[in-house]
This record gives sequence, structure tokens and C-alpha cells, in this order.
Amino acid sequence: MNTDFRLPTEHSMKRRSDGHDYSRKGVYHITISASEELRQPFGRIAGRLDRPDGDSDAPHVELTPVGRMVAEELTGSIRQHYPMLEVIDFVVMPKHLHFLLQAHGDVVSQNGKATHLGHVIAGFKYGCNKRFWAMTGIADLATKSPGTLTSPAAPPSPSSAAAPAPSSGAGPAVPPSCPAAPSSGAGPAVPLSRPAVPAGSVLGDSVAKKGAAEKEKLPPLFEKGYCDVMPVDAAQLATQRAYIRANPRSRLLRMTNRQWLQPHRLTVDTAVSLPALYGYLQRECPRQLTADLFSSISSRLLQAGGHVLCDSYGNLELLRRPLLPVVCHRADAALFPNQKSRCLSAAASGSVLVSARISPSEKEILDTALLSGFPVVLLEANGFPDIFHPSADRMDDCAAGRLLLLTPWSYQFRNHDESVSVPFCKTMNCMVQAVCRQKDSWWKQS
Repeated sequence: MNTDFRLPTEHSMKRRSDGHDYSRKGVYHITISASEELRQPFGRIAGRLDRPDGDSDAPHVELTPVGRMVAEELTGSIRQHYPMLEVIDFVVMPKHLHFLLQAHGDVVSQNGKATHLGHVIAGFKYGCNKRFWAMTGIADLATKSPGTLTSPAAPPSPSSAAAPAPSSGAGPAVPPSCPAAPSSGAGPAVPLSRPAVPAGSVLGDSVAKKGAAEKEKLPPLFEKGYCDVMPVDAAQLATQRAYIRANPRSRLLRMTNRQWLQPHRLTVDTAVSLPALYGYLQRECPRQLTADLFSSISSRLLQAGGHVLCDSYGNLELLRRPLLPVVCHRADAALFPNQKSRCLSAAASGSVLVSARISPSEKEILDTALLSGFPVVLLEANGFPDIFHPSADRMDDCAAGRLLLLTPWSYQFRNHDESVSVPFCKTMNCMVQAVCRQKDSWWKQS
């Protein structure tokens, strides 16, 4: 019998915060993904990148009937069953949806019991599933009521067969990427008759063929679980809202520049071996370096053929240009104006600045270079997960060919307040110089 419970933790963004009561008031950024078996069930990306937000041809999602149904359930049913909850922003993407859910007070059910946020999400999924099965003809639900956030009850009366439309003030207006379903009096958003599922439909051919024979195995519309992020202040809330609204544009950007806007594995060889790295750290930070700390660092580094390698995201062609490392040392603080001037002058002359952007001085130089339109290479302090999306600004710079992100690390779940050690930072600076094949003191030379 295996009694060793000290196995590595498999981190998941679907885990809940241990110290938070999810029945209390607050704001939650929720992400729910469609089932892996379905092909873009909610819609498709449309529009043009050169059109500004608000333009009729700006990037947006053209929703399928299923996507419109999900938007209707999101903006109507949640508030109907939990009046203290409000969807303050959302977007339905082809295979997932994001929404900001604000709990104006403690979350309680209609019978007055405290309710975990997870039960609200489960009820939302249940309602969407019932309507999805009815719409696609998988289950014999055509004569039954569309789903709600409550558990199954006695058969509804004929007058209740239509989905409840959101009442005035029940939630935000549906944005252009999520067109609203018909309002009250117009009937349900989708026909509840039982049409045949055409080939190439949201279910796909294989599921459509098995639907009639396997009614008892009803495919869910969503994956299990959900991701939640809790903005802690107004600035983070504004960032989350901007992220949600920019989703269609970001997706179209990735589709248009697919070769740059996705992680590529083990693409850059630093030519640094672990013994060489250990020697470098012994010279740079002998007092902070321990055997355990170096073992922890080396275990996270990407390696092949005896060298440390980097994953990449962005324009790899930048590595073909002259590369200059940007590392700011405390001992050179008085010389910073000269270092900044030399770096920006070199960038204006065609060189590419490379930095881990750790210290405030490094951030100032690299941020100024990016704002000036100069191309840069940034080394990231964590690896790229399988699904990696940088910030909107960085994605724009990558798509425009001005930015390359590199990382020598395997991905590791980390808390935002987790500190980094001096040897870790020195390792980053070592990799910066190795990528450039240049010492970081170049700017001191006449």
C-alpha cells in the first residue's frame, strides 16, 4: 500500500480560496469553459482589428442560438433566483465565458439559507444544460420548461414554458458581443421543438448520431468546475473589466498572428550549463547561495542537451538583430542616467534590449523603450502554462513584432505575494547575458 502522501501538488485554477467565505458579498470574476467534446458551441469571432471598439465591425462574437441562450440565462436567471447577485460585465466567447458577478449582500437561497457561490454556478449550468438538450434534440425535453436555477420540480404549466426574460434593472445590457435574446412577450430565445441535428452543428457529427440512441448519456454543455478571481480593489476591478471587454479583440489578434501569439517550447538555447550557472552564482551571491536553493532553482529550469533552454512567445526574428542586456546594479545607481541614455540610443540605432525587468531602473528603461516603439526581449520569471495569454498591451506588442517573451522556467503556480531569492534574480540576469552573448557592462565602454 502506498503510504507516501508527499506527492507534488497538482495546482488548478479551479480551486477555491481556503480562507474565503463564498457566501459573503464581494465581486468575483468567473470563467466557465464549454465541454471539450463541443466545437465552439457559443459562436465565432468576427470583425476587423483595424476597427475601434464601438464600431459595428469591431472584433466581436457572432453568437449561435446556444450562445444567445447562455447570455440570456446569465443576465436573467441568476438575478431572478438570487436578487442580491448582479452580472456587471460579461462576454460569451466561442468556447468559454467570462463574467463579473457582484454580490451586493450575503448570498442566500429563496428559503433563506446561506448559499456557496458554487451552488449558484451549478444552478446556472443546470438551467443552460436543460435548454441546450432541448434545443439540440438530444433529450425529449421539447415540451418541458427551459432550465432554471432551481432543481427539477413538478411539470410546469403550459404558460410557464417560455424562458423568463430579464426584468428591468435585473442586470446590465448585453454588450455587442453578446446580443440579447428577445424580451418578455417574444417567447423563448430558441425554438423548443425537436429538430434534427444537422451535420456540422454545435454537437458535431459523432455526438449528433449517438444522440437518439443514448438519451440517458446526455452530454453536458460545460466542463466541470469554474475559475474564480476576486479583485481586491477598484484598480484590479477595472483591469478585469477591461480584460473581459477586450477578449474578442485579443482572440482575433491571436488568430491573425498565430505564429507569434502562442507559446513555443524549447526554442532558444542559452548555452548555459548547470555547472557554469553554479559558478556564476557563487561569484555573484556567495552568501545567499545554498545547496538546497540551487537544487530548487535547477529543478525548475528547462534543460536539454546539458544546457538551459527557453520557451518563447512573440517575434523570434528579434533574436537575429544585435542584442544588448539591460541589468541595473545597485553599485551603478549613480550612473543610471548614463546607462539609460546609452540603452535608448542603442535601441534607436537598431539594437534590441533584453532584460528580466526586475529592478525599478530596469523597468524604467524597458518601459520607455516600448513606449518609444523600440523592440525588446523580456525574460519572464515564470514558465508559460499550456494556455498562456499575456496582458493586452504585451499581446499587442507581440502581434506587432515589437516584443519577444522568453522564459527559462517550467510553469509553477505561485501566489502574487511570493518573494523571490537573490540567487533566483541573479539566475535571471545570467540568462539575459547568455541570450545576448554579451556582458551587462557593455554600456560602460566608450
